[in-house]
Amino acid sequence: MRRRTLLAGALAAAPLAAGCSNDDGALDTASPRGRTTISYGMWDPAQAPALQQIIKAFERENPQISVEIQLTPWNTYWTTLRTAMRGGTAPDVFWMNAVNIQLYAANGMLEPLDAHIARDRTPVDEHPEALVDIYAYKGKQYGLPKDFDTIGLWYNKALFDKAGITYPDSAWTWDDVRDAARELTDPKKRIYGIASEMDRQSKFYPTIFGAGGYVLRDGHSGFADPRSIEGLRFWTDLVDRGWSPPQSAMAEVRSRNLYLSEQVAMNYDLSAMASFMYATPAIKDHGGVTVLPKGRKRATVIHGLANVVSVKSRHKQAAWKLVDFLARREAAEIQAKAGITISSYTGTQDAWLKSMPEFDLKNFIDMLDYAVPYPSSRNTAVWEDLEYLLLGAPFSGKGGIEDTARTLAKQMDRALDEEDN
Repeated sequence: MRRRTLLAGALAAAPLAAGCSNDDGALDTASPRGRTTISYGMWDPAQAPALQQIIKAFERENPQISVEIQLTPWNTYWTTLRTAMRGGTAPDVFWMNAVNIQLYAANGMLEPLDAHIARDRTPVDEHPEALVDIYAYKGKQYGLPKDFDTIGLWYNKALFDKAGITYPDSAWTWDDVRDAARELTDPKKRIYGIASEMDRQSKFYPTIFGAGGYVLRDGHSGFADPRSIEGLRFWTDLVDRGWSPPQSAMAEVRSRNLYLSEQVAMNYDLSAMASFMYATPAIKDHGGVTVLPKGRKRATVIHGLANVVSVKSRHKQAAWKLVDFLARREAAEIQAKAGITISSYTGTQDAWLKSMPEFDLKNFIDMLDYAVPYPSSRNTAVWEDLEYLLLGAPFSGKGGIEDTARTLAKQMDRALDEEDN
């Protein structure tokens, strides 16, 4: 729990350095001397061109404000942000995800947005409710969604054709996946039927929900629930039977890369990865995607990024104007046309669907009806680290998923209890 203590402590100490926020939470006005420059923090270079277009549109509407993008690679984004928070140099507006929202909100790092939303009539209800709820904490809204992703079953049509198997569709169940994985696996050619990488977002979280289980509920772990174990066993059985590569074989190569290199025939993956699939000639030519197969019930996970305002911003009025603009239709349509990710604003998804007509991307939209929000708490990273630590052996073909899941539940509950202390 040392990591949790250091992380929470660093964030809790940061507000002491804040001296630029108004005590009543009012937003600062733009500088009377001219244009106000605000910074926008993000981590994905693939989205930068679309964001530049959106910023140009924003600046045309708000000529007194300039926006500078601060692009930080994902592997250093959060550590850089924590350091900037302590030093009072964090971006005015920056990307936030489900894993970190409660931690930053609980430690006073984010500007509450409710009063500003009400005043400017920001169309929050045009975004999926499950996604909006992710970025609320203790009755206050701290982030507004910009996009979303769900999980689908990607498959290689050429490998299916060679095996004489009908392509997956919405009628498929877990049994169909197991049967196809068996038939598609070719040890001589080192081709696996499916990849069961221990990836919480695109693999075992949606499968647990599909089994009727749960990851987190009312501050308690659901990993000991028999249905949750059933969802985990779906994947470990595939490894045990040799129809999926073990986790140990993917220490440096992700399941996505195995799918792109045509070493696996099926892979659960994010809608946000569609542009990477599209940029790979072999997958663009004979790749396909459908909804996740049904377990006890249908389920997928919805996640998406939100824009937040730093509580330390010296230009909160300008920062809020940007967040408000990013949550509206014009920005969403520009983003959707770029084909990088699904805009979360209602009615703007068609542009994204049309950007890659070779794939049946509408499946990702259709799954919104039964999408489950990505599970998170104040210190999500702490218990997610436990998942990787404990589940590695069962996902490498060493068995024991039942006992491991129960052990994980106990340790996760202990970590959740510490969040309240």
